Amino acid sequence: MRSVDEQLAMVVDAAPVPEPIRVAISDALGLMCAEEVAAAAPLPGFAQAAVDGYAVRAVDVGGGVALGSGPAAVQEEGKAAERSLPVVGEVAAGSQKPLRLQPKQAVRVATGAPLPTLADAVLPLQWSDRGRKRMTPTRPVRTGDFVRRVGDDIQPGDVAVRQGSVIGPAQIGLLAAAGRNKVLVYPRPRVTVMAYGLELVDIERSPGLGQVYDVASYAVAAAAIEAGATVTRAGIINAEPRRLKETVAHQASRSEMLIITGAVGGSSAAPLQEVLRELGEIDTTRVAMHPGSVQGYGLVGEERVPVFLLPTNAVSSLVIFETLIRPAIRQSLGKATPTRRSVQARSLGPINSLPGRLGLVRGRLMRDAETGDYLVQPLSGAEGAPAHLLAGFAEANALIRIPDDVTEVRPGDLVDVEFLQQR
Repeated sequence: MRSVDEQLAMVVDAAPVPEPIRVAISDALGLMCAEEVAAAAPLPGFAQAAVDGYAVRAVDVGGGVALGSGPAAVQEEGKAAERSLPVVGEVAAGSQKPLRLQPKQAVRVATGAPLPTLADAVLPLQWSDRGRKRMTPTRPVRTGDFVRRVGDDIQPGDVAVRQGSVIGPAQIGLLAAAGRNKVLVYPRPRVTVMAYGLELVDIERSPGLGQVYDVASYAVAAAAIEAGATVTRAGIINAEPRRLKETVAHQASRSEMLIITGAVGGSSAAPLQEVLRELGEIDTTRVAMHPGSVQGYGLVGEERVPVFLLPTNAVSSLVIFETLIRPAIRQSLGKATPTRRSVQARSLGPINSLPGRLGLVRGRLMRDAETGDYLVQPLSGAEGAPAHLLAGFAEANALIRIPDDVTEVRPGDLVDVEFLQQR
């Protein structure tokens, strides 16, 4: 039996990194940048007003004097009120008509409007009487106040987005500011999910005697989408060996990863595993975890595409996915930390775990309102409690990880807890 750490290291080491492609920046969110993007022009490209107000020379409204507080501030406000200025024009954001400010004049400006020549500050509207023809300031401003200077954000040649960084909303904004409508990225890995089993029927049909709905492939496909992959769910594959081989080979040629549910556990999975061995290397060594110890992993096709063999049971498949497959997808996306965040929490209930295996117990994670400590309520793992009910997984927001040398957790004990998707 192989340890979980050994299996994970093998899987992550073979995680594919797709060739970079150029995409529109609107489609780049969450992807890893594959190029260094430098700004060709300063941002902003012109001096502009940071607030609605009046473009002025600071010296004309008591310039260079900080207000502070106390009698001196009151005196300066009084002096500012004596400096009434004529308002000689108005500039809106986006205006392309340059204005020149003469000494002892003011121009009304909107946020983002280009600053008139000679103006070195903007007096906010609320620091004035808001006059249209003449403006009387109630407070002074200093040179540079409420002005966005040329290149304040980015200078020409500055790196706007670094190679290897994950593109978020701010990076998309910087790309737009650099005038880029496309960017080179590592695309989402293409993952194909299939189901295998004579007992399976798709949800469009009613199961007959001895038949069950294909649940696992739907659940795993959704988990792969949530992990960041581009997912194709290929449905239930034909069990006839020749067609089975053709289907797997075709899907491997158009995917970076294959996941087949129902491909392990029992003699019924043997024909599929035989076909997969004709296409590559398949290892069905059991992994020291519970649930999910029965699984398979290998590399198939000329491109040696990773293939994961999962059981029919949806809970076991989801636990294997969270523990081993999701990190591989996140690694392919270039995430610095491919595993989910984990914390220590105090268990609110007893947990029993199998000796020699990593126990993965669904739980509901919460925080104590007074102390801020993490608490976790086990939703499985109690003695006699079923380990394979999907309804319990639907209620979980965390996985409790019980080390392989621990068989019993008592209420109040500290346990390691891994976050699941936030709900």
